[in-house]
Amino acid sequence: MITDSDLLREKWVKILAPVIDTVLLISAIIQAIKINQFPLYDQWLTAKILALFIYIALGMVALNYGTTKNIKIIAWLASLLCFSYIVAVAMTRNPTVIY
Repeated sequence: MITDSDLLREKWVKILAPVIDTVLLISAIIQAIKINQFPLYDQWLTAKILALFIYIALGMVALNYGTTKNIKIIAWLASLLCFSYIVAVAMTRNPTVIY
């Protein structure tokens, strides 16, 4: 993305991104069912799932829908921050986690 790699044009890269997103969504649903918690009842789980949707949207902008290189880079960096937030919330079970 930053260096205009040819790998971004490969078919397997375009297939792998939605597969990873699907696995993350399914794992969030399974986690909610397994620990008997519901996303709208527990704030940390709601924050985690909402952040997951934001992460997926940012990834779509970074890989497909960004119109300029700067937009793609900013979306990529924002998705990394979003992912770190998801991990922090999952580890602390606190939606207001501060780094």
